[in-house]
Amino acid sequence: MFKKILIANRGEIACRVIKTARKMGIATVAVYSDADRDAMHVEMADEAVHIGPAPAAQSYLLADKIIEACKATGAEAVHPGYGFLSERASFCESLEKQGIIFIGPKPKAIEAMGDKIESKKFANAAKVNTVPGYLGVIEDADHAEKIADEIGYPVMIKASAGGGGKGMRIAWDKSEVRDGFDRARSEAKNSFGDDRVFIEKFVVEPRHIEIQVLADGHGNAVYLGERECSIQRRNQKVVEEAPSPFLDEATRRAMGEQAVALAKAVDYQSAGTVEFIVDKNKNFYFLEMNTRLQVEHPVTELITGVDLVEQMIRIAAGEKLSFGQKDVKLNGWAVESRLYAEDPYRNFLPSIGRLTRYQPPAEGPIGDAVIRNDTGVTEGSEISMFYDPMVAKLCTWAPTRLEAIDAMSDALDSFVVDGIEHNIPFLSALMQHPRWREGRLSTGFIAEEFPDGFAPIKPDESQKGVLAAIATAVELLRRDRLDRLAGRLAPHSGAIKPDWVVKIDDDYVEVSLRDGMVSIPFEADLSINGGKVVTVASDWRPGEPVWHGTVGRQSVTAQLRPDPKGLRIDWKGMSVTTKTMLPRTAELEKLMPIKLPPDTSKMLLCPMPGLVVSISAKEGQEVKAGETLAVVEAMKMENVLRAERDLTIAKINCKPGDSLAVDAVIMEFA
Repeated sequence: MFKKILIANRGEIACRVIKTARKMGIATVAVYSDADRDAMHVEMADEAVHIGPAPAAQSYLLADKIIEACKATGAEAVHPGYGFLSERASFCESLEKQGIIFIGPKPKAIEAMGDKIESKKFANAAKVNTVPGYLGVIEDADHAEKIADEIGYPVMIKASAGGGGKGMRIAWDKSEVRDGFDRARSEAKNSFGDDRVFIEKFVVEPRHIEIQVLADGHGNAVYLGERECSIQRRNQKVVEEAPSPFLDEATRRAMGEQAVALAKAVDYQSAGTVEFIVDKNKNFYFLEMNTRLQVEHPVTELITGVDLVEQMIRIAAGEKLSFGQKDVKLNGWAVESRLYAEDPYRNFLPSIGRLTRYQPPAEGPIGDAVIRNDTGVTEGSEISMFYDPMVAKLCTWAPTRLEAIDAMSDALDSFVVDGIEHNIPFLSALMQHPRWREGRLSTGFIAEEFPDGFAPIKPDESQKGVLAAIATAVELLRRDRLDRLAGRLAPHSGAIKPDWVVKIDDDYVEVSLRDGMVSIPFEADLSINGGKVVTVASDWRPGEPVWHGTVGRQSVTAQLRPDPKGLRIDWKGMSVTTKTMLPRTAELEKLMPIKLPPDTSKMLLCPMPGLVVSISAKEGQEVKAGETLAVVEAMKMENVLRAERDLTIAKINCKPGDSLAVDAVIMEFA
């Protein structure tokens, strides 16, 4: 077994590998760029080596720097994580020449399966079901248009060397092929240094289901069940689960055996994933093989009990698999939610900044469930524009699917992140979505269920009662605390006012205190809008960001944040602003004028912090609705900004290459 390994990656996956290496008694070496000097993976590792400036192309993508770091520290092997150099055969070969072990497959398998075009050809030769498409080199946009017409719409345009949703576009008609081809090529070149793309038929109502395989260097290979990865946005996975609610045992076995056969055909040695597109009739088609550890590997670990990183290290060290296919048992259900630094209320545009507060839920057993959080950040960490926007992977396991989903819902409600915008509100709302809970999924789920973008769930009358109860309990404790501060004049006679009104957004809820003590722990009987009395109980203290307690028989976990207009409460995908007042104050408050937001209809605002790639219009130019105005790149994704209506450009305030803050005015309209 190795004595020391180097992790050629950053963020949560570097931390994940370090944890297993530490458990196995193996010393670790981290590498870091200028942007990651104070990163969590650098702190966790036994040693750390600086490898260059912040851009990945000048640091994490430089094989020579990684090899130099191995030599300098005496690392015997390299774990590549995912992304960066993890699927680059030339990197694997360079390591081998220096006598350094690559913790992953051999170059032959990476070359055969890592290139999406070549892997399709290989799969066809191995008689694996594949999606109809064109696998040759596409010369230009005209050629792409011709191929798409022949295959039939819709088509998927994909980067050959791609991954993580980068360099991928769906074209529904001829007009979308050209722009999709240009964007896919540009993103592919920027992200992977390879601008080759291919085109294949897009399967309508598809599910994205993948099989996890493990193969050693002694001819043994197994599959560890499947993962359902159909909840995607812009072709990037958001929520994954294992097993799939769609597959039966016969389909699972057929897919698993085909995945193992493909792995054996390329002499695969390590953990790998064979991805399939599955239609509504359970027909499955080979999509690609990822010759690395997948982002979503924790859900497989939770239902099988197999540490995939440990198995990768053992296989790379020459050990045989210690178990066979008959030993693989799927136990319970696991769900993973990817926490991204992006604004769900602004079409999920990237967000950057410092984590002023980062408080994940406690890991480990919670009742019948288990919580796991894979992360590479801590409070005070900086979310940079140079790398992927994923902050953490929150996972829950439970005996059944709905129990795992409910455990995820509670865990998300107690996951506190401030300083950046993030997608926890969306993930929380998703956990309540009937179609998700029923398991009726496809890769078009988000686009179909949120066609106009995401907005917080609106509370119903019952939920307003819960929110009003929390707001009242918090306000009573706040006032009681102020009354007890030393040096204050006695503010009132000491009697607690029994009647209150809670404003929830634009609605008013009447709350009456019937009985109880205002203290910590809090327990009181409240009547909501004159209805039945419910007991509200909690150990919450002023200043704590998470409110745990009960309202009647309902257990509630909600997040509280002070707001200029009162108190913001986030709960199960709802985000409401509450204000608790005495009845007379509420009467007067209803008479206050409403302040309207400023008019920005004659401006194009930068929707996220990013780099201006191109400006497609000139001052004085008339443009039609739908025409491209500018392209802004953020976190390795190009975002096309289009005209929402016919207009004339009056002024352009930036140029290609400029770095813009969110809401910076790119151009003004006449």
